[in-house]
Amino acid sequence: MKVTKVPGCIIREATGKDVQLVLNFIKSLARYEKLEDQVTVTLEVLYDSLFVKHAAKALIAELSGMPVGFAIYYYSFSTFLGKQGLYLEDLFVVPDMRGRGIGTALLSYLAEMAVEQGMERLEWTCLDWNTSSLDFYHHLGAIPMSDWTNQRMTGEALKELAKR
Repeated sequence: MKVTKVPGCIIREATGKDVQLVLNFIKSLARYEKLEDQVTVTLEVLYDSLFVKHAAKALIAELSGMPVGFAIYYYSFSTFLGKQGLYLEDLFVVPDMRGRGIGTALLSYLAEMAVEQGMERLEWTCLDWNTSSLDFYHHLGAIPMSDWTNQRMTGEALKELAKR
């Protein structure tokens, strides 16, 4: 647990008891991003992925004991650096709690973790229409990787490639 510079705010690692809370945050994020129809995860799958297989980890931000935000991250690897990094999969702060430093506290927690473990990268993606988040990240010193594009393969295309 880390006390932040935001009065009354702590950041803590999620535990198995938080799986419903994490799922609720995921659904809130999807609603904000207009991607609700893409959320198919169940409590059981999320619990297994986070707390059994440890595919990723979750942080919970609490303000005066109330959960107000979360982040999901996992370890990545840079072949160019030859080192691990952190990849931030999701970051969300409930709308009426934004502007209080909670998002910064979550990112600061991850940056501190990366630095302490000798990592040189913290990376994430952001929807191109989300200008408030892009401005927030830029203000913190993030640099857009405009010369790279994300690629994704799912469904039948993934299955077909697996057969080749």
